[in-house]
Amino acid sequence: MRSGILFAAIGAIPGVIGVVLFALYIIASAYVYLSLIYQISTRTRNAFGADAATTRSFGLPEAILAALLILFLFLTIGASVSQPSIQFSARNLVANFLLTGCVVLVIVTFLQFRGFDVGSLGGFFRLGFVRTLSTGAILLFFAYPLILLSDTITQRLFGGSSSKQNIVEFFSGSRTIEQRMMIIVFAVAIAPIVEEFLFRFFIYGVLKRYFGRLLGVTFSALLFAAAHAHLPSFAPLFVLGSCFAIAYEWSGSILVAMTMHSLFNSLTLTALAFPEIFSP
Repeated sequence: MRSGILFAAIGAIPGVIGVVLFALYIIASAYVYLSLIYQISTRTRNAFGADAATTRSFGLPEAILAALLILFLFLTIGASVSQPSIQFSARNLVANFLLTGCVVLVIVTFLQFRGFDVGSLGGFFRLGFVRTLSTGAILLFFAYPLILLSDTITQRLFGGSSSKQNIVEFFSGSRTIEQRMMIIVFAVAIAPIVEEFLFRFFIYGVLKRYFGRLLGVTFSALLFAAAHAHLPSFAPLFVLGSCFAIAYEWSGSILVAMTMHSLFNSLTLTALAFPEIFSP
């Protein structure tokens, strides 16, 4: 991640005006997400008992499957931490895609076998394409100041060490167009769908069912950040994952979180491919 992706324009404004604009941006960001949380809370209180009889939620079998998935993620994180010398490569990228794709397929098959309508449960048809895209873009725009703050604090704590994830560094060091195209497809199209399905739709859904929304958002975001196995990116990824979960809960559609994730990765890779555009 880079702190200045969407802040080049503000950074180019000299003196007090730039500081004031940035402060207003942060305030607006906090206001938007606090408003979403308040709306979710109010809607939940008003709808309490009304939808309980008609809406089917995850049960014990899903909780067991989620626990196994979380255990698997912990083992993967532990392996990544214990072997930090493993180089990120195209082969590892493909292997990771195949593995996570199989996990998603198992979960979808399991839910269908249990009689769940995955499309309805995840709100896949709740919003139209234009509304999904515009909602995701707006919510990501207001999430960026929170991500920037956490990224800046992290870099200060780590003495200015890089907060770029492995896939970002791999993109920066790629030498062929084929490698870059593969990374773009994975980061923009595949990873947002797979990760949002696993962390927000399934893990968050199960955690919310048994522990409530607050712990669900917190733990799923912590797990999302830890799964990337990159300590300097942990705090920004936690904030990012929390924003994704709030957006999903507020909109009722996992496609909004997927859209935000895809746009975020797109902006990150665009900033790497065309650094002159984003340099203040």
